[in-house]
Amino acid sequence: MRFVTKTLAGLALAVASLGTAANAQDTLRGVSCFPIGSPPGLPFENLVADINERGAGVVQIDLLGGAPAIGSPFQVAERMALGAYDIAGCPEAFFGNLVPEAPALRLTERSYAELRENGGIDYFQELMNAKGAVFLGRHHDDGNFHLFLAEPIESTDLSGLNLRVSPVYTAFFKALGATVQRSSMPEVYTLMENGTVDGFGWSFRGISPTWYKVTNYRVDPGFYRATIHTIANKARWDALSQEARDVISEVVIEYEKRMEPGSNHSNELDAAMRATQAENGFETITLEGADAETWVNSARDAAWAEFLEQNPETGPRLQELFTQ
Repeated sequence: MRFVTKTLAGLALAVASLGTAANAQDTLRGVSCFPIGSPPGLPFENLVADINERGAGVVQIDLLGGAPAIGSPFQVAERMALGAYDIAGCPEAFFGNLVPEAPALRLTERSYAELRENGGIDYFQELMNAKGAVFLGRHHDDGNFHLFLAEPIESTDLSGLNLRVSPVYTAFFKALGATVQRSSMPEVYTLMENGTVDGFGWSFRGISPTWYKVTNYRVDPGFYRATIHTIANKARWDALSQEARDVISEVVIEYEKRMEPGSNHSNELDAAMRATQAENGFETITLEGADAETWVNSARDAAWAEFLEQNPETGPRLQELFTQ
């Protein structure tokens, strides 16, 4: 009888332990590709806060920091895929070295709802999975990219201008004659202040307030979309409970829908940023007619030509899915 009692007690303890383990809260190590507190970094920080609120007792994200304090933003995704981090908030420009097809996300001419419907996201997910990563969604859209300048231009000829770039618009600016140099976000102010560069490409809504003093002009129209995405380590994602995955996915998709271009929220953000830039002395250089057509077509053609050259096998299918 004593043996049976001990056996039953042991089974009860084992069952209780299994129940505790099954209900244990998952904690993910999160990082941002942008400095913590910076305009482009805040959307991911807000996303993390909402996930942590909704996921209490189920899943939490411990936000460890942002680039460049944690290292180069161009290495965040690779390190995450290798297991250094579990989840990250990054624009596609910073994980193109992990998945060369990532630029398709900024070049899309379709809404993310359409991409989820027509198989575009599914196909991109296959490419991410093959590199040990998971694409969860676009949690933020910073509007179009624009060229910002210290001095005005009179045409689409950028010859003689030295521009700060990221991989996003390097091919475009070079196609119009500019010389280019890459730098991290914190270096933009200094490069503009000392005249090392004449201008820089950046997203419409993501421009840092510290740059207002060294920036005088914005060139319209914009080009591409400045999207920021939530990505995760595949092995860690697969190990999460279904409940934890559901919490994260639901919050990310809610953000994705709210940030869709043309939505009330998106329009309100654009209006507020136009007012802010005007209040801080920005003048708008609006290209019209043939110049506007050259500007827009050059942006599109240069980007897709570069993309297809770099991705000859997967590029045509992505272009079919992501463009009109």
